[in-house]
Amino acid sequence: MTPVIETIETILVDLPTIRPHKLSMTTMACQTMVIVRMRHSDGIEGLGEGTTIGGLAYGPESPESIKRNIDTYLAPILVGQPSGNVHTMRARLNGHVRGNNIAKSALETALLDAQGKRLGLSLAELLGGARQTHLPVLWTLASGDTRKDIDEALSRLDQRRHCDFKLKIGSNPLDQDVRHVAAIKEALGERASVRVDVNQAWDERTAVRGIQLLQEAGIDLIEQAIPAREHAGLIRLANRFNVPMLADEGVQDARDALDLVCGGFSGAFALKISKSGGIYSALEVAHVAQAAGIGLYGGTMLEGTIGTAASLHAWATLPEMGWGTEMFGPLLLKDDIVVEPLNYHEFGVEMPMAPGLGITLDEEKLAHYSRK
Repeated sequence: MTPVIETIETILVDLPTIRPHKLSMTTMACQTMVIVRMRHSDGIEGLGEGTTIGGLAYGPESPESIKRNIDTYLAPILVGQPSGNVHTMRARLNGHVRGNNIAKSALETALLDAQGKRLGLSLAELLGGARQTHLPVLWTLASGDTRKDIDEALSRLDQRRHCDFKLKIGSNPLDQDVRHVAAIKEALGERASVRVDVNQAWDERTAVRGIQLLQEAGIDLIEQAIPAREHAGLIRLANRFNVPMLADEGVQDARDALDLVCGGFSGAFALKISKSGGIYSALEVAHVAQAAGIGLYGGTMLEGTIGTAASLHAWATLPEMGWGTEMFGPLLLKDDIVVEPLNYHEFGVEMPMAPGLGITLDEEKLAHYSRK
C-alpha cells in the first residue's frame, strides 16, 4: 500500500546566538526556527526547517507566520496525500498557495527526508548523486567592531575553520563602512578572501561610490548592493566594475535568473532553498546560471542543522561552486537540537551521508528550546 502523509507538526524553536549578528536592517541575538515533523502511514518521519533572518525586518515571512500558514493552509493540502511523489505535492502547494516560499521549502525538505529514509538513500542520492561531499564554508564577520572582527577572522584562519569572510554593511554611513571593511582586508591580506553584503541598503548612486572604494580596497565580491527588484541597476553595476556582483534577494527563482541573464548580467547568483521555495526550485536557478556562465554561491538564511543539511545535499549535486558556500548557520548558535552536529573542518563542512537528511533530533534539546 502506498504510504500517505498522516500528520504535520510545526514547532517554534528559539536558539541564542554566540554573539550579536549585525545586518543592515537589524541585529540578531537569537535565531527562531520552524521545525516540521511530517509523519507518514508507514511509520517514517520526515524533518524540515523554515528559517528567516530578523523576522519581518528582512522579508514577508516571519517564524510565526510560517508556522501559522503551514498549520492553517499548507498542511491540510498535503495530509492524506501519497507521500512518495514529491513533485505532485509541490504542484499541489503551488496550485493552492501563493508565495510563502520558506514554508513550502520546509515541507519539501520533510517530504524528501522521508523518501530518502524510506529508500535507504541520502537526499543527495535522491537528487542524482553527490559530486562532492566536503563543501567550503565562509564565515560572516558581523559584530560591527573592526578589532573584534579582525581577531575573529584570524582565529578562524588559525583553526582552519574558515578562509573566506563576508562582512555585513549598509547600516552605517558609507565612509564608515568602507573604512571598517578596508581595515579588515588590510589585516588579513592574501590569507583570506573578503566579501561584503549590503543587504539592499544602498541606492544606485551610493552603490557606485561605495563599490568603487571597495574595489580599490581589494574586496572580492559585492552582494546585493541595491534593492532586489532593481534588476536593471544591478546589471549596470555588474558591467561598470571589475569586482563581481552577487545577486541574492534579486534572484529568487529561475524567472529572475533568466531576466538577469537576458539583460546582460555578469557575476554570480546566491542560491537559497528557502527563498526559492525548495531544493528543486533552487537547482533550477543553478541550471540557468550554469547555462549562462554565471558563478554560483551557496547561500543561507542562517538555518540550523536541519535546514543547513538540506542545502548541503542540494549544493553537493552541483559542480564545484566558484564562490563557495556560507552554510555556517549552526556555528552561529550556542546549542543545537540534533543528536550529531555537522562536521566542520578544513575550511568546510561534511555532507551527512545517512539516509534522508542524515539528521536525528535530540528530543530533550528540542523540548528545552521549543517555544512554550
